[in-house]
Amino acid sequence: MIAVIALAIGVAAGIFIEPSVPLGLQPYLPIAVVAALDAVFGGVRAKLDGIFDDKQFVVSFVSNVLVAGLIVYLGDKLGVGGQLSTGVVVVLGVRIFGNVAAIRRHLFRA
Repeated sequence: MIAVIALAIGVAAGIFIEPSVPLGLQPYLPIAVVAALDAVFGGVRAKLDGIFDDKQFVVSFVSNVLVAGLIVYLGDKLGVGGQLSTGVVVVLGVRIFGNVAAIRRHLFRA
């Protein structure tokens, strides 16, 4: 219940405050969102499988975002940021769809 309340407060704050992302961080925001979604869908899958651990979820969430951001940062410094960004999105996208498929199988027995 605390997570739902925190989510509602966060969404409301984002809508009403309308925060801006600094120009230097804008290339990393989409990658961070995709990495965070990967952790969230993995957490939902783990919860449905009965193996959810809150500490593991937090570590997974933070490390996914940091590692994805680091890969994109290194790609920018090497001059291949677009290619590495695409690679990160593809890898995390495959993981997200795998987790969504497992969630669907669990919920609908299909």
